[in-house]
Amino acid sequence: MSKDKQYKEENEEIIENGAINDEATAGDEKVVGEESIDEKSELENKLVEAAEKIAVLEDKYLRQVAEFDNYRKRTMKEKAELIKNGGERTIESILPVLDDFERAISTMQKSDNASDILTGVELIYNKFVKILEQNGLQKIETEGKDFDTDFHEAIAMVPTPDQSLRGKVLDCIQTGYILNDKVIRHAKVAVGE
Repeated sequence: MSKDKQYKEENEEIIENGAINDEATAGDEKVVGEESIDEKSELENKLVEAAEKIAVLEDKYLRQVAEFDNYRKRTMKEKAELIKNGGERTIESILPVLDDFERAISTMQKSDNASDILTGVELIYNKFVKILEQNGLQKIETEGKDFDTDFHEAIAMVPTPDQSLRGKVLDCIQTGYILNDKVIRHAKVAVGE
């Protein structure tokens, strides 16, 4: 037999076997085909639902990002305003003291009574201290206190004959202050040694 003839017979046999198999499974394919169509449409529905869900989440995300960006800009603006005008309230509360000093100066130029002038200046000083205390300023107490580097700065060591005065503040050279629980100026003191 020639090769062409043998090849032709083999192909016919394969075609016949395929046709038999196709006929045998033709009924099954319809069922499988319907199931695959149902599965395909179900998968398409799930894909559409997932795409919608992604779109909703993406929209939420973009809105959150925009909202946070607006919040950040607003807080930066407010912070800049506070820095710019933060001392405004303090300055406004000190203005009456400035007015009192102006009146005291004009009174000093007209009056020769030193005790009246001293009384007036003491009143202004007390008013000024009270305003500063209302704004959170506190004086660091030093008299008879133990030396504490958190609040005091030793500028002199003074020899003392009494052992009980060692490490104690003997004299305050410059008053220290605390503003809202933060030391803004240490008290300069002389300490017993």
